[in-house]
Amino acid sequence: MNTLRTAHTSALTAAELRAARTLLDEAFDGDFSDKDWDHGLGGVHALVHDTAGTLLAHGSVVQRRVLHNGRSLRVGYVEAVAVRPDRQRQGIGGRVMGALERVVDGAYDLGALSASAEGERMYLGRGWVEWKGAVGTLGPTGVIHMPEEDPPLLWGADLDPSYELLFDWRDGDIL
Repeated sequence: MNTLRTAHTSALTAAELRAARTLLDEAFDGDFSDKDWDHGLGGVHALVHDTAGTLLAHGSVVQRRVLHNGRSLRVGYVEAVAVRPDRQRQGIGGRVMGALERVVDGAYDLGALSASAEGERMYLGRGWVEWKGAVGTLGPTGVIHMPEEDPPLLWGADLDPSYELLFDWRDGDIL
């Protein structure tokens, strides 16, 4: 029986963090940067282990801020979701997302994530919806519009797409 554990970054051991980072490198075929990893730290992690203690899946949700229609919203931003390649399509990713969605529902105004092409179908099937409006960021020099950016997927959001979503600035990929 696989076990699901949720824990804040501060409660994870160095070995657990290394195992998660290794899993992400494997699942993303080496295309998961140090900045991508940094984006997934500082929040709540969901980890699935098999009976031998091997990490099968990981995901995290971290707090971000988004400006929308004159309001600053607290967003649970889902990051670093991956399942070991040899264990994909077995419902393990769904267990990770279920745990992260419960965190979003209990602690944030809404959820957001940037989906890979491979993962998008799973998220949409769980009820995540594609944002239909414009996106941008509030950067060091002011508002930066990002018309070429793929729209994020949202969870539990009832927002007017005629107003842009302005995500907080961060190094690396904004979304």
